[in-house]
Parts: sequence; C-alpha cells; structure tokens
Amino acid sequence: MDEHEEVTDEFEGAKLWWASVSRSPPSQSISWYPPPDSRRYYRLTFHRRHRELVVGSYLAHVLREGREVGLQKRQRKLYTNNPSDNWYGYKRTVWSHIVFEHPSTFDTLAMDPGKKRELMDDLIAFRNGKEYYAKIGKAWKRGYLLYGPPGTGKSTMIAAIANFLDYDVYDLELTSVKNNSELRKLFIETTSKSIIVIEDIDCSLDLTGKRMRTKTKKEDEGGDDKPKLPGEKEDKEKSKVTLSGLLNFIDGLWSACGGERLIIFTTNHVEKLDPALIRRGRMDKHVELSYCNFEAFMVLANSYLGIDPHPLFDTIKGLMEEVKMTPADVAETLMHKSAKDDAVSRLEDLIQALEMARGATAKVDEGSGVDETVESE
Repeated sequence: MDEHEEVTDEFEGAKLWWASVSRSPPSQSISWYPPPDSRRYYRLTFHRRHRELVVGSYLAHVLREGREVGLQKRQRKLYTNNPSDNWYGYKRTVWSHIVFEHPSTFDTLAMDPGKKRELMDDLIAFRNGKEYYAKIGKAWKRGYLLYGPPGTGKSTMIAAIANFLDYDVYDLELTSVKNNSELRKLFIETTSKSIIVIEDIDCSLDLTGKRMRTKTKKEDEGGDDKPKLPGEKEDKEKSKVTLSGLLNFIDGLWSACGGERLIIFTTNHVEKLDPALIRRGRMDKHVELSYCNFEAFMVLANSYLGIDPHPLFDTIKGLMEEVKMTPADVAETLMHKSAKDDAVSRLEDLIQALEMARGATAKVDEGSGVDETVESE
C-alpha cells in the first residue's frame, strides 16, 4: 500500500478497512545526522461486533497470506562482512549485500549424476527436517565441506545449492575478522534460511595459526627490525580468530541461534585442515569435486552445445580416461567465442586440448623417470 492509501477487505462476511498512515517524529534538537525516518504503520478499522473474528482468525489469516506473498516476491541476497571499523555510526551494519542472481542450478552442474542426486536428496531432507532436528535435540544446521583442485566447481555448487533451497548466502571473509567476539557478532546478525560460506578455509586459518606464531617468534628474536610505514598495523592486530573460536561458531552454544542454516567450507587442500575442524558433526557431509569425467562432460556438452550424443564423444571419452582436466577448463573450451564457431569445431578444440594435455603429462613422466641399470658379475 502507498502512503495514505485505503483498502477495503472482506472476511467471512465481515467488512474491514485498512489505511496506510505515515507520521514523522518531532525533532527536539539540532543534530549533524539526517532526521530520523518517518514512522509508517497500518490502521485497521472494523465494527465492534467483529472483534472476536478479527482477533481470533482474521489477523492470523493476514499474517499467513503476507508471508506467502513475501516468499513469492523475495529476492535472494549475497552478503559480505564489513570491516569492524565501519560497524559504528549512523545506519552502519556488519553485513552489506547485493541481490543474488547467479544462474547456476543442479541441472547445469558438471558432476557425477549419482553424487548430484545424493546431494539433492540430502538438502531436501535438511530443508524439511525442522521437527526431526527438534526431536533429536540438535540445532537445525548442517555442515558441508567442498574440496578438490581449483576449477572443479566449488563456488558454482554453492550457487546451485542457494538457488535450489532459495536461501541467502553470507560470504564470510575470515581474514577481516579481528577476533572471536567479532566472529560471534557476525554470526548473530545472520538470518535463518541462509548459507554461511568460508572459502579457502585452509588459507584463512593460516593467518591466525602457524604463520602468526612463526612471525611472533621471529619478532621476539629480533629477526625483523624493518620500520613500519605510517598507518601500517601489525597482522596480529588485524585478526586473532582462533581455531577454538571457529569451532564454537560451528557447533558451540552460539550455533543454536536461529535455525535452518548451512555452513559450507571450501578448500583446495583438505589435507592441511585440522581434523577437529572437519570431523563428522561439524562438517556433516564431505563432497569431493574432482577433475572432469565423461558424465560431467555430457552435462557441459548439453548446456554449452545443446547436443547429446555426438560421434566425437567416443574419442573424448577415451582421452578423459587418460587426462586430468578441470570442468572449468572444459567449459572454457566449449564456450561460444565467435559467429564462426559451431558444435563440431568446439568439440575438435576440446580433443586438441586433451591431446596436448596428454602429451605434456607424458613429457613430465619421462622427465621424472629414473633409469635403473642392473650389473651382473
């Protein structure tokens, strides 16, 4: 409703009138800040004989209908955390956001169909599991660890999950969080029906773990007397998030604030992570995203070229069994680049790229080989 607009409604034979009212609060002092926003509210008018009907049924009906309309018109949002220096002041917030419009879906996701179906079933069970989680006494959250080489689709999978569940995404930049208290405040400010993402978790933890301790040791030994530039701060002043603080964020008491949240970590080097961070119960499901196999290629060929099957597929299948190529590299080769490109030329480009990769791999193997000689008396 627009300001000062009036609408007539009817519910079970009763007529009701809604009005949109706006009122500006009086300014009592001079301030450098802009004046406060006007207060807007809705006024409901009805006959007194309908009071029991309005209080008992109508208001609940309005709230229910409003939630359904809000969900239909809702736009997903992508959030990122603001540096804590900017948290305070007029209308400052700990998170800023933009509209999330990533086109990725599970239909276009290049991965093994069996793994894809298993992941989708797991997500559906989580989304519908409010009563189940309450029954077993656990917070309504679930952790996912996505790991694999660069270019295997970890970020694309997060976007597909968000679109599949219709959840907001909170992209947490851990390196800009100064300490555990700030991490807790950021977590409290997230909403339900959301995905909290920490990408490259191994790099984020290094900044407050081993690297920080190494630097501190060198400073104590007087190994670095280089003067700091004006305004330059020590790394240890910028981030003191600890592993225990992160673990409490995942499954401690504060993790029960709100509900229906996914927590997703991504890493290129799962072997570098502390086992306590990724054990079952914290990261409930581990999803490996590896190099492109033929099944994943079929998805990409259908998305990029609109063909399934093709005579060249047998050649590509044989090469993919010998060569490691990421889905990102395959997709780049299949992407339309000029008006002269057609499906056949792009498949031929892929075959050429796979053959070149096979040749490069063979040269590396030859270079690393050791000739063994056996001497006989």
